[in-house]
Amino acid sequence: MINVTCAVIRNEENEVLIVQRGKATDHPFKWEFPGGKLIEGETEEECVIREVKEELSLEIVICGHLPVVEYDYGHKQIKLIPFICDTLDELPFLSEHHAYKWIQAKDLKSVDFSEADVFVANTYLERLSVDKGPQVQVIPESSDVFPGELPDDTDLQSMVNGMMSMKEAEWVAISAIENPAIFLKLLEYSHSSDKKLAFRASWTLTKVCDKFPEIIHPHLPQIVDSLGQIEDVSTLRSFLKIVSISDLSKISNLQHGLLADFCFSTLNSGLSAIAVKAYSMEILYRLSLIYPELITELSASIMILIEDASAGITARGMIILKKLAEIPINPKSNQL
Repeated sequence: MINVTCAVIRNEENEVLIVQRGKATDHPFKWEFPGGKLIEGETEEECVIREVKEELSLEIVICGHLPVVEYDYGHKQIKLIPFICDTLDELPFLSEHHAYKWIQAKDLKSVDFSEADVFVANTYLERLSVDKGPQVQVIPESSDVFPGELPDDTDLQSMVNGMMSMKEAEWVAISAIENPAIFLKLLEYSHSSDKKLAFRASWTLTKVCDKFPEIIHPHLPQIVDSLGQIEDVSTLRSFLKIVSISDLSKISNLQHGLLADFCFSTLNSGLSAIAVKAYSMEILYRLSLIYPELITELSASIMILIEDASAGITARGMIILKKLAEIPINPKSNQL
């Protein structure tokens, strides 16, 4: 019996991620929930987090469990251990699978799953029916925990590190909006050498900026200056997302130049993660609205990128190319 974990991963629209196996696998072109085999010395939770990160470059948090499925495929017997998870990212990077899709839960019934994954899909749908929505931990009102003052630093770090769902991250984000001291602590934690703390803090900051993008404006110069020093890809992804939804007129021409150089570097690098490239494209497009002279270089970089890119990054690139073609050329544009 082979022990295998899998993740029913939900995004912010409560869509579910499914991935398609390749031609050379034992279940060619069948769909499944991402995951993989346990290795000696790791827990089931550690396994599913590791496998999803290795296969898809996604960060997830575990929010619940589903019943274990034991299935005999004839040539192998597996014990499939499913988890309900929230994703902290938007764009998977496929390293093993043929394709991916985000679908509504109601559409899981029509997917051509591997046999064991059929049972996982059915039990997930049953869970939704019973609960009338995904199971999440009940979050107290922010005023019950943060009564207008900064909590103990250790307690706040533990809270950020221990977040188990998007609902919890949104709750901390609301607390940061209400209490500027918490916001500043999240910004500080985002530069921590503790990669888990840095990522979760920076991810929470993206939730703050989603609700109130102007709150980040005084800190944009600091974020732009720090991009080249961020080694953790997940934290970098969060910071680039923040920059991509921010008003870039709030930073200086010099920082526009630094930002453009950094984004072109990541876009043209074969080592950059897919989500990093996607946010870099969006940032460079927004800079092109200020500096139309960037259009030609950005268009050429995107055309080279999508020659051998995945379907997701190709689609994103084509959208940016279309938007670039619509930018009116102003001969009096600013010089970068």
